[in-house]
Amino acid sequence: MDSGALDFRDRRRVLDGLDGESFDLIVIGAGVTGAGVARDAAMRGLKVALVEARDFASGTSSRSSKMIHGGLRYMAQGDLALVHEAASERKAVERIAPHLTRQTPFVIPAKTPAVTAKLRAGLWAFEKLGSVPKDRRHEVWTRRDLELREPTVEAREFSGAVVYPEYLTEDARLTLANVRSAKAYGAQVISYAPVRRLIVENGKAVGVVLSDALSSEDADRARLSGRVIVNAAGPWVDAVRRLEDGAARTQLQLTKGVHVVVPRHRLPVSRTIIMPASDRRSVFAVPKGEFTYLGTTDTFYPESDYWPAIEAADVDYLLAAAQARFATPPLGHQDIVAAWSGVRPLVAQEGKSASDISRKDEVWTGPAGVLSIAGGKLTAYRKMAERIVDMVQQAIGQEPLAAATAQTPLIGGDLDPAVVLARLEPKLGSRDAAERLVGLYGAEAEDLAAGGAGPIVEARHAVLFEGAVTLEDYWVRRSARAWFDHNAGLDALGPAATEMAGLLGWSPQETNRQIDACRALNTASRAALHPVKNEA
Repeated sequence: MDSGALDFRDRRRVLDGLDGESFDLIVIGAGVTGAGVARDAAMRGLKVALVEARDFASGTSSRSSKMIHGGLRYMAQGDLALVHEAASERKAVERIAPHLTRQTPFVIPAKTPAVTAKLRAGLWAFEKLGSVPKDRRHEVWTRRDLELREPTVEAREFSGAVVYPEYLTEDARLTLANVRSAKAYGAQVISYAPVRRLIVENGKAVGVVLSDALSSEDADRARLSGRVIVNAAGPWVDAVRRLEDGAARTQLQLTKGVHVVVPRHRLPVSRTIIMPASDRRSVFAVPKGEFTYLGTTDTFYPESDYWPAIEAADVDYLLAAAQARFATPPLGHQDIVAAWSGVRPLVAQEGKSASDISRKDEVWTGPAGVLSIAGGKLTAYRKMAERIVDMVQQAIGQEPLAAATAQTPLIGGDLDPAVVLARLEPKLGSRDAAERLVGLYGAEAEDLAAGGAGPIVEARHAVLFEGAVTLEDYWVRRSARAWFDHNAGLDALGPAATEMAGLLGWSPQETNRQIDACRALNTASRAALHPVKNEA
């Protein structure tokens, strides 16, 4: 296994290397599901190509609530199989990427002892079903405990709270770690290479034709042959399905999720607080470094937009939930320092509300044999991938091999985070800085720290090892500075762009264009806010 370095400075060479190649498996879409499929298949010895129309994790897989959770909400829906799988997969992700699974207590305030008893009963069943160890089981707080431990919560109306551990992650980094791990096991990988059409012979899909999204030429760029094609394009699954069958019926129901970020001092919670919104859905207030983020909304959305519009109603929905739960001065639009939105590719269920649609994954085999997958949850991505690769091996006449993905660390995951953190903190002079670096880069954090850390070092690492080819790739998905940095990470754009320009051969004009594109993205995400901040 190599280092899994993704270096796309010479895209011509990468695309030329793909052109005319034959593979056992071509995976369309490098979100977490597609990346997980590519990793698993490559680890089983298949020859794999992973192709992505934009950047890795540029869709749903970088816009989640950033939680690896055990599926407690599915207990209430009676979906015990999903609960069991989520609880089991939570352990697997922690094992293979300990730096990307930060344990955090979730706090559910309870108005009466009867509510506490009901919550405890549900958690007890959840813990039994998920084989949760004793030291990670729930605890009960009195109202006095709630007042002392989370003083921002308006505790007068509660008799206490139930507290249980869950995990937070960096969703885009988890996806990237899977992409790099697939590469380390031999997969060929390319981003910004949309599938223009499928190659169909005698009624069977036998390959794909790629274009180069970063080229000004609208032309075929590479033809790949594949024994099996998997469509893991997320919100664009139906669009890819129609390349196979122009009359394919819509299978997806897209829903939009919006999150907003405020300074931690404006909402100084120490743990994730669960609170009811106006429609009785649960939303979260999640502490992260110097910030707290609120999420998420769940509303039907008609289009698979790359950046779905954030509306004032989305923001007001989240702020109203916070105002009802916390004793702090009410949050306003002016407190929001960043926001993100994304769409969930759920399997359509007629007559159900957005939040009631099942999060189960589903696979369809198209008329030309393409396997399309949609639905599912971030937590269970590995198991979804395992099932798909079993199907792939059967389709090419192989007996499915046992997957090793639940035991083998991802790139960056071979570490004890506490040990690395202890070494980095004195070097960086800040625990927050050390925690951020370890939480993003895992075992590679010390390499970045040796270079001084900061945007310049991060941007260089993003280009040389993580396949970044645009400034947005670095700012949003490699460093998370767009959402969790002072001034929405805008101050990092100049230094990062200058470093990337030297590596990628950008002209001064192109460097400025890259910076302007990121600033425009920030402005667009805040267009519904009043007054608008962080425009420059």
